[in-house]
Amino acid sequence: MQTIIADMTNQIDEKEMAQAGKILKEGGLVAFPTETVYGLGANALDEQAAFKIYAAKGRPSDNPLIVHIARMEDLYKIVQTVPEEAVKLADKFWPGPLTMIFQKKEIVPYGTTGGLDTVAVRMPNHPVALKMIEAGGGYIAAPSANTSGRPSPTTAQHVADDMDGKIEMILDGGSVGIGVESTIVDLSTGVPTILRPGYINKAMLEEVIGQVEVDPTLLSADCKQRPKAPGMRYKHYAPKADMVIVEGEEENVIAYINDRICEELKKGNCPGVIASDETRHRYCGGAVKSMGSRSDELSISRHLYAVLREFDEQQVSCIFSEAFETPNLGQAIMNRMVKAAGHQIIRV
Repeated sequence: MQTIIADMTNQIDEKEMAQAGKILKEGGLVAFPTETVYGLGANALDEQAAFKIYAAKGRPSDNPLIVHIARMEDLYKIVQTVPEEAVKLADKFWPGPLTMIFQKKEIVPYGTTGGLDTVAVRMPNHPVALKMIEAGGGYIAAPSANTSGRPSPTTAQHVADDMDGKIEMILDGGSVGIGVESTIVDLSTGVPTILRPGYINKAMLEEVIGQVEVDPTLLSADCKQRPKAPGMRYKHYAPKADMVIVEGEEENVIAYINDRICEELKKGNCPGVIASDETRHRYCGGAVKSMGSRSDELSISRHLYAVLREFDEQQVSCIFSEAFETPNLGQAIMNRMVKAAGHQIIRV
Protein backbone atom coordinates (compact mmCIF):
# COMPACT_ATOMS: atom_id res chain seq x y z
CA MET A 1 0.00 0.00 0.00
CA GLN A 2 1.26 3.47 -0.87
CA THR A 3 0.53 6.01 1.85
CA ILE A 4 -0.53 9.45 0.57
CA ILE A 5 0.81 12.42 2.57
CA ALA A 6 -1.34 15.52 2.13
CA ASP A 7 0.09 18.88 3.19
CA MET A 8 -2.48 20.82 5.24
CA THR A 9 -0.02 22.99 7.16
CA ASN A 10 -0.93 26.31 5.55
CA GLN A 11 -4.47 25.67 4.34
CA ILE A 12 -6.90 22.80 3.95
CA ASP A 13 -6.83 21.29 0.48
CA GLU A 14 -10.49 20.58 -0.24
CA LYS A 15 -9.76 17.97 -2.90
CA GLU A 16 -7.44 15.97 -0.67
CA MET A 17 -9.82 16.37 2.27
CA ALA A 18 -12.62 14.91 0.15
CA GLN A 19 -10.33 12.00 -0.67
CA ALA A 20 -9.67 11.48 3.04
CA GLY A 21 -13.41 11.43 3.70
CA LYS A 22 -13.92 8.88 0.93
CA ILE A 23 -11.21 6.63 2.37
CA LEU A 24 -12.83 6.75 5.81
CA LYS A 25 -16.33 6.08 4.51
CA GLU A 26 -15.00 3.07 2.60
CA GLY A 27 -13.42 1.59 5.74
CA GLY A 28 -9.86 2.84 5.31
CA LEU A 29 -7.44 4.56 7.68
CA VAL A 30 -6.36 8.22 7.73
CA ALA A 31 -3.90 9.78 10.19
CA PHE A 32 -4.62 13.36 11.19
CA PRO A 33 -3.38 16.13 13.51
CA THR A 34 -5.10 17.22 16.70
CA GLU A 35 -4.01 19.71 19.35
CA THR A 36 -2.68 16.82 21.47
CA VAL A 37 -1.02 14.19 19.22
CA TYR A 38 -1.67 12.77 15.75
CA GLY A 39 -4.57 10.31 15.60
CA LEU A 40 -5.13 7.24 13.43
CA GLY A 41 -8.71 7.54 12.23
CA ALA A 42 -11.32 5.07 11.01
CA ASN A 43 -15.11 5.05 10.78
CA ALA A 44 -16.12 4.51 14.43
CA LEU A 45 -19.41 2.86 13.46
CA ASP A 46 -17.71 0.29 11.19
CA GLU A 47 -16.36 -2.57 13.31
CA GLN A 48 -14.16 -3.91 10.53
CA ALA A 49 -12.56 -0.47 10.15
CA ALA A 50 -11.85 -0.42 13.88
CA PHE A 51 -10.14 -3.80 13.59
CA LYS A 52 -7.88 -2.29 10.90
CA ILE A 53 -6.67 0.25 13.47
CA TYR A 54 -5.69 -2.52 15.88
CA ALA A 55 -3.89 -4.36 13.09
CA ALA A 56 -1.98 -1.30 11.84
CA LYS A 57 -0.85 -0.37 15.34
CA GLY A 58 -0.31 -3.87 16.68
CA ARG A 59 -2.67 -2.79 19.47
CA PRO A 60 -4.49 -5.14 21.88
CA SER A 61 -8.13 -5.37 20.84
CA ASP A 62 -9.41 -4.85 24.40
CA ASN A 63 -7.81 -1.38 24.50
CA PRO A 64 -10.74 0.98 23.73
CA LEU A 65 -10.63 3.64 21.01
CA ILE A 66 -11.79 7.25 21.38
CA VAL A 67 -14.62 8.40 19.11
CA HIS A 68 -13.97 11.89 17.72
CA ILE A 69 -16.91 14.12 16.82
CA ALA A 70 -17.17 17.61 15.32
CA ARG A 71 -20.61 18.70 16.61
CA MET A 72 -22.12 18.51 20.08
CA GLU A 73 -25.44 17.26 18.73
CA ASP A 74 -23.71 14.17 17.37
CA LEU A 75 -22.89 13.04 20.90
CA TYR A 76 -26.54 12.26 21.63
CA LYS A 77 -26.71 9.78 18.75
CA ILE A 78 -24.07 7.44 20.18
CA VAL A 79 -24.52 7.59 23.98
CA GLN A 80 -27.47 6.56 26.15
CA THR A 81 -27.54 9.63 28.39
CA VAL A 82 -25.61 12.89 28.58
CA PRO A 83 -25.39 13.92 32.24
CA GLU A 84 -25.47 17.55 33.30
CA GLU A 85 -21.76 17.42 34.17
CA ALA A 86 -20.95 16.43 30.59
CA VAL A 87 -22.86 19.38 29.18
CA LYS A 88 -21.03 21.77 31.48
CA LEU A 89 -17.64 20.28 30.62
CA ALA A 90 -18.38 20.35 26.90
CA ASP A 91 -19.47 23.99 27.12
CA LYS A 92 -16.17 24.84 28.81
CA PHE A 93 -13.64 22.55 27.13
CA TRP A 94 -14.96 21.39 23.73
CA PRO A 95 -13.46 21.62 21.21
CA GLY A 96 -10.40 20.75 23.29
CA PRO A 97 -8.22 18.10 24.94
CA LEU A 98 -10.94 16.44 27.02
CA THR A 99 -12.38 12.95 26.50
CA MET A 100 -15.52 11.86 28.36
CA ILE A 101 -16.78 8.29 28.87
CA PHE A 102 -20.49 7.44 28.60
CA GLN A 103 -22.73 4.38 28.35
CA LYS A 104 -22.88 3.64 24.63
CA LYS A 105 -25.80 3.03 22.31
CA GLU A 106 -25.96 -0.12 20.17
CA ILE A 107 -24.91 1.85 17.09
CA VAL A 108 -21.34 1.91 18.45
CA PRO A 109 -19.75 -1.52 17.83
CA TYR A 110 -17.82 -3.38 20.50
CA GLY A 111 -14.83 -3.39 18.17
CA THR A 112 -14.56 0.36 18.76
CA THR A 113 -15.03 0.19 22.54
CA GLY A 114 -12.72 -2.73 23.23
CA GLY A 115 -15.69 -4.91 24.16
CA LEU A 116 -17.06 -2.46 26.73
CA ASP A 117 -20.58 -1.05 27.11
CA THR A 118 -19.04 2.41 27.49
CA VAL A 119 -17.65 4.71 24.81
CA ALA A 120 -15.00 7.45 25.07
CA VAL A 121 -15.80 10.61 23.09
CA ARG A 122 -14.01 13.87 22.41
CA MET A 123 -14.16 16.89 20.08
CA PRO A 124 -10.63 17.90 19.04
CA ASN A 125 -9.57 21.52 18.73
CA HIS A 126 -7.86 21.44 15.34
CA PRO A 127 -9.31 22.71 12.03
CA VAL A 128 -7.91 19.79 10.00
CA ALA A 129 -9.29 17.23 12.45
CA LEU A 130 -12.75 18.80 12.58
CA LYS A 131 -12.96 19.06 8.79
CA MET A 132 -11.85 15.45 8.38
CA ILE A 133 -14.39 14.17 10.91
CA GLU A 134 -17.18 15.85 8.97
CA ALA A 135 -15.84 14.58 5.64
CA GLY A 136 -15.58 11.05 7.01
CA GLY A 137 -19.15 10.81 8.26
CA GLY A 138 -19.07 12.45 11.68
CA TYR A 139 -17.76 9.63 13.89
CA ILE A 140 -14.05 8.82 13.72
CA ALA A 141 -12.43 6.33 16.09
CA ALA A 142 -8.81 7.25 16.66
CA PRO A 143 -6.00 6.26 18.99
CA SER A 144 -2.58 7.87 18.56
CA ALA A 145 -1.08 7.18 15.13
CA ASN A 146 1.96 5.20 16.25
CA THR A 147 2.98 1.58 16.56
CA SER A 148 1.46 0.36 19.83
CA GLY A 149 3.78 0.96 22.77
CA ARG A 150 6.04 3.47 20.98
CA PRO A 151 6.16 7.22 21.71
CA SER A 152 3.09 8.99 20.34
CA PRO A 153 3.52 11.07 17.15
CA THR A 154 3.58 14.86 17.36
CA THR A 155 4.47 15.45 13.69
CA ALA A 156 3.38 13.88 10.41
CA GLN A 157 6.92 12.54 9.97
CA HIS A 158 6.56 10.59 13.23
CA VAL A 159 3.41 9.03 11.79
CA ALA A 160 5.14 8.16 8.54
CA ASP A 161 8.02 6.56 10.45
CA ASP A 162 5.56 4.08 12.01
CA MET A 163 2.70 3.86 9.51
CA ASP A 164 4.08 4.34 6.00
CA GLY A 165 2.72 1.56 3.82
CA LYS A 166 0.21 0.44 6.47
CA ILE A 167 -2.46 3.13 6.04
CA GLU A 168 -4.01 4.96 3.10
CA MET A 169 -3.36 8.60 4.02
CA ILE A 170 -1.65 11.05 6.40
CA LEU A 171 -2.90 14.62 6.76
CA ASP A 172 0.08 16.81 7.65
CA GLY A 173 -0.98 19.67 9.90
CA GLY A 174 2.45 20.52 11.26
CA SER A 175 3.63 20.07 14.84
CA VAL A 176 0.97 19.70 17.53
CA GLY A 177 0.40 22.31 20.23
CA ILE A 178 0.16 20.29 23.46
CA GLY A 179 2.02 17.05 22.89
CA VAL A 180 0.33 14.71 25.38
CA GLU A 181 -2.98 12.92 24.93
CA SER A 182 -6.31 14.27 26.14
CA THR A 183 -7.56 14.09 29.71
CA ILE A 184 -10.06 11.23 30.08
CA VAL A 185 -12.93 11.57 32.56
CA ASP A 186 -15.35 8.73 33.26
CA LEU A 187 -18.91 10.02 33.54
CA SER A 188 -20.59 6.63 33.11
CA THR A 189 -20.98 5.82 36.82
CA GLY A 190 -20.89 7.68 40.12
CA VAL A 191 -18.50 10.55 40.79
CA PRO A 192 -16.64 11.80 37.69
CA THR A 193 -13.23 10.12 37.69
CA ILE A 194 -10.02 10.96 35.83
CA LEU A 195 -8.75 7.83 34.08
CA ARG A 196 -5.93 9.56 32.20
CA PRO A 197 -4.40 12.94 33.11
CA GLY A 198 -3.84 15.56 30.45
CA TYR A 199 -3.74 19.30 29.80
CA ILE A 200 -7.08 19.78 31.56
CA ASN A 201 -6.26 18.94 35.16
CA LYS A 202 -8.34 18.04 38.23
CA ALA A 203 -8.55 21.62 39.51
CA MET A 204 -9.82 22.87 36.15
CA LEU A 205 -12.51 20.18 36.05
CA GLU A 206 -13.62 20.84 39.62
CA GLU A 207 -14.07 24.53 38.88
CA VAL A 208 -16.80 23.49 36.43
CA ILE A 209 -18.53 20.46 38.00
CA GLY A 210 -17.35 20.16 41.60
CA GLN A 211 -15.91 16.94 43.03
CA VAL A 212 -13.74 14.87 40.70
CA GLU A 213 -11.86 11.73 41.71
CA VAL A 214 -8.58 10.40 40.30
CA ASP A 215 -8.31 6.71 39.43
CA PRO A 216 -5.79 5.20 41.90
CA THR A 217 -4.20 3.02 39.20
CA LEU A 218 -2.90 5.94 37.11
CA LEU A 219 0.72 5.39 38.11
CA SER A 220 0.35 1.76 39.16
CA ALA A 221 2.55 -0.88 37.58
CA ASP A 222 0.35 -3.84 38.46
CA CYS A 223 -3.18 -2.95 37.35
CA LYS A 224 -4.84 -6.17 36.14
CA GLN A 225 -8.32 -4.88 35.42
CA ARG A 226 -9.63 -4.54 31.89
CA PRO A 227 -8.69 -1.07 30.61
CA LYS A 228 -11.67 1.30 30.44
CA ALA A 229 -9.69 3.99 28.65
CA PRO A 230 -6.62 4.09 26.40
CA GLY A 231 -3.29 3.84 28.18
CA MET A 232 -4.55 2.41 31.47
CA ARG A 233 -2.81 -0.95 31.49
CA TYR A 234 -0.39 -1.66 28.68
CA LYS A 235 3.15 -0.30 28.38
CA HIS A 236 2.92 2.91 26.39
CA TYR A 237 5.04 5.66 24.90
CA ALA A 238 8.26 3.63 25.28
CA PRO A 239 11.57 4.28 23.52
CA LYS A 240 13.59 1.31 22.31
CA ALA A 241 16.28 1.76 24.97
CA ASP A 242 15.72 0.93 28.62
CA MET A 243 14.64 4.08 30.48
CA VAL A 244 14.89 5.00 34.17
CA ILE A 245 13.44 8.06 35.90
CA VAL A 246 15.56 9.54 38.69
CA GLU A 247 13.68 11.46 41.40
CA GLY A 248 15.03 13.53 44.29
CA GLU A 249 16.75 16.82 45.07
CA GLU A 250 18.26 18.37 41.95
CA GLU A 251 21.87 18.03 43.10
CA ASN A 252 21.39 14.37 44.01
CA VAL A 253 19.68 13.60 40.70
CA ILE A 254 22.43 15.22 38.64
CA ALA A 255 25.17 13.48 40.63
CA TYR A 256 23.51 10.07 40.29
CA ILE A 257 22.94 10.43 36.54
CA ASN A 258 26.52 11.64 35.99
CA ASP A 259 27.81 8.54 37.79
CA ARG A 260 25.69 6.33 35.54
CA ILE A 261 26.87 8.24 32.45
CA CYS A 262 30.50 7.57 33.38
CA GLU A 263 29.75 3.86 33.84
CA GLU A 264 28.12 3.64 30.42
CA LEU A 265 30.90 5.56 28.69
CA LYS A 266 33.53 3.25 30.21
CA LYS A 267 31.66 0.33 28.64
CA GLY A 268 31.83 2.06 25.26
CA ASN A 269 28.10 2.85 25.29
CA CYS A 270 26.25 6.07 24.54
CA PRO A 271 23.65 6.79 27.24
CA GLY A 272 20.80 9.25 26.76
CA VAL A 273 19.83 11.90 29.31
CA ILE A 274 16.53 13.77 29.52
CA ALA A 275 17.11 17.13 31.20
CA SER A 276 15.67 20.64 31.26
CA ASP A 277 17.06 23.87 29.84
CA GLU A 278 18.16 24.71 33.36
CA THR A 279 20.23 21.53 33.90
CA ARG A 280 21.33 20.20 30.51
CA HIS A 281 24.79 21.82 30.73
CA ARG A 282 25.55 20.02 34.01
CA TYR A 283 25.86 16.52 32.56
CA CYS A 284 29.28 15.10 31.76
CA GLY A 285 28.60 13.25 28.52
CA GLY A 286 26.29 11.05 26.50
CA ALA A 287 23.38 12.31 24.40
CA VAL A 288 21.81 15.02 26.56
CA LYS A 289 18.45 16.40 25.42
CA SER A 290 16.31 19.08 27.01
CA MET A 291 12.53 18.84 27.04
CA GLY A 292 12.34 22.60 27.61
CA SER A 293 12.27 25.01 30.50
CA ARG A 294 10.63 24.04 33.77
CA SER A 295 9.00 27.47 33.71
CA ASP A 296 7.20 26.56 30.46
CA GLU A 297 5.13 23.41 30.98
CA LEU A 298 3.84 23.31 27.42
CA SER A 299 7.38 23.21 26.07
CA ILE A 300 8.02 20.10 28.17
CA SER A 301 4.83 18.29 27.13
CA ARG A 302 5.30 19.29 23.50
CA HIS A 303 8.83 17.89 23.30
CA LEU A 304 8.44 14.69 25.34
CA TYR A 305 7.61 12.22 22.59
CA ALA A 306 9.90 13.86 20.03
CA VAL A 307 12.85 13.51 22.43
CA LEU A 308 12.09 9.82 22.98
CA ARG A 309 11.96 9.25 19.22
CA GLU A 310 15.26 11.11 18.73
CA PHE A 311 16.89 8.70 21.17
CA ASP A 312 15.58 5.81 19.06
CA GLU A 313 17.25 7.31 16.00
CA GLN A 314 20.54 7.73 17.87
CA GLN A 315 20.33 4.17 19.20
CA VAL A 316 21.38 5.14 22.72
CA SER A 317 22.26 2.32 25.11
CA CYS A 318 19.90 3.46 27.88
CA ILE A 319 18.11 6.60 29.04
CA PHE A 320 18.28 8.40 32.39
CA SER A 321 15.61 11.05 32.92
CA GLU A 322 15.00 13.76 35.43
CA ALA A 323 11.48 13.83 36.87
CA PHE A 324 9.17 16.65 35.78
CA GLU A 325 6.68 17.43 38.54
CA THR A 326 5.40 20.72 37.12
CA PRO A 327 2.45 22.54 38.79
CA ASN A 328 -0.37 22.00 36.27
CA LEU A 329 0.70 19.53 33.57
CA GLY A 330 3.02 17.58 35.85
CA GLN A 331 0.72 14.64 36.48
CA ALA A 332 0.08 14.19 32.75
CA ILE A 333 3.77 14.45 31.88
CA MET A 334 4.87 12.05 34.63
CA ASN A 335 2.08 9.59 33.77
CA ARG A 336 3.52 9.27 30.26
CA MET A 337 7.12 9.18 31.43
CA VAL A 338 6.49 6.50 34.06
CA LYS A 339 4.77 4.32 31.46
CA ALA A 340 7.58 4.95 28.97
CA ALA A 341 10.05 3.81 31.63
CA GLY A 342 8.04 0.70 32.44
CA HIS A 343 7.60 2.08 35.99
CA GLN A 344 11.36 2.06 36.61
CA ILE A 345 11.92 4.89 39.11
CA ILE A 346 14.97 5.47 41.28
CA ARG A 347 14.77 7.87 44.24
CA VAL A 348 18.04 9.46 45.34
